[in-house]
Amino acid sequence: MTCRIRTGDWKDKTMNLEGKRVLVVGSGKSGVAAAELLRKKGITFVLFDGNKDLDVTALIEKNPVFAGAEILLGELAPEDMARIDLVVLSPGVPTDLPMVNELRNRQIPIWGEIELAYHFAKGRIIAITGTNGKTTTTSLVGEIMANYFDDVKVVGNIGIPYTSVAADTTEDTVTVAEISSFQLETTHEFAPEVTAILNITPDHLNRHHTMECYIETKESITKNQTAGDTCVLNYEDEVLRRFGETLQTKVVFFSSKRRLEKGLYLDGEDIFYADGTTDTKVINVNELNILGKHNYENVMAAVGMSVSFGVPMDKIVEVLKRFQAVEHRIEYVTEKRGVKFYNDSGIGFNSCVFAYSSSQFRPSQTEMGQTALESVAAHIRMAAGMAKNIAFPLDFNSAPTAAGVPLQSSLPPSMTATRDAKENASSKRCSVRIIVVPSSRLILPSVAKKSDAAIGSS
Repeated sequence: MTCRIRTGDWKDKTMNLEGKRVLVVGSGKSGVAAAELLRKKGITFVLFDGNKDLDVTALIEKNPVFAGAEILLGELAPEDMARIDLVVLSPGVPTDLPMVNELRNRQIPIWGEIELAYHFAKGRIIAITGTNGKTTTTSLVGEIMANYFDDVKVVGNIGIPYTSVAADTTEDTVTVAEISSFQLETTHEFAPEVTAILNITPDHLNRHHTMECYIETKESITKNQTAGDTCVLNYEDEVLRRFGETLQTKVVFFSSKRRLEKGLYLDGEDIFYADGTTDTKVINVNELNILGKHNYENVMAAVGMSVSFGVPMDKIVEVLKRFQAVEHRIEYVTEKRGVKFYNDSGIGFNSCVFAYSSSQFRPSQTEMGQTALESVAAHIRMAAGMAKNIAFPLDFNSAPTAAGVPLQSSLPPSMTATRDAKENASSKRCSVRIIVVPSSRLILPSVAKKSDAAIGSS
């Protein structure tokens, strides 16, 4: 199968869209922001939504940008396609739909909102992708940039469409963008100065169909970078290690398992930055407010990007020491009777397995031991079988505190994990809430469904 990211190009950032008719596909958050940008620039757009029963009156009341615009619902007729010069797809719209294939066959350029925003945006860009850790790393890099630069925008899959701020950027703007694989499918000229691919594990194969296409899509974040640009990669990800050897850009690796001659690495509880001559201690992990080896990797990636972008190390460390976990990402909630509760309801199934099967907690928490961690990871995998509709209420005041309470006591007997169930859950935004209990050496998982309201996914 040929990956779709290689088709439908219109590679000219200087192209004048004046007088063009642009089809905006999707009336959600991303589509609204794209329409608003086009209107600001005086460009005619047509809205298309596949929901033939969409309440247009309610849509316009909620989003006045669509007032006076042509709105097409249900199916796109050939005569409508003939009037279109450019298509802007929302990230949630698959790029292999019959309608999209027909538009592509007609040689109509197909962009996403990232490409549209980049066409109009000014300034410098940092872009972050990967299967896990994107939101935390993007937030951290955004705070580091804001600690050094005056005009910083944090956009993308993090929940703020790039198109919603593109018109407000200047040559002095630094844009930090979380970019999902869905968004990368429709980028063509998008060329960040610094990129990062945090890790690659199987995800969204219902969309990308093969692991090869998923990997290629993730790696395409670097496709327009030049020799003077930088890509930050996870040395412990074999796919990314090999990929780094093929790049013409500067490559900065990070590792949580070994010392690197150049790059960032975790040595015990200390994070170091090595420039090839000197190894400089950046921070001790106990000075951080975020937990787990996967988060230490996020920190190393953020440091690598920030150093490559010219931010002084002291400005970076200032932010590392005060940065708090992103909402719903191992976010501290409360402590009751010696039990610490962390909310991690915002990540997907595969992310849960990634984070909790590999986490290395602070010294006070390592008392849980490998057996407990393995049991937690097993329970997370089991959660796939029932992650769609079941939620378990948590009572902080009655939380157990004695060591040795069976972990499966928090799970119903009916909870099973067939292969089909796990594969089904891996393609959905299922969330797992984890309670980390250092004093009682107990971790209780509970599961709830999270709406797939993200504008781009992983």
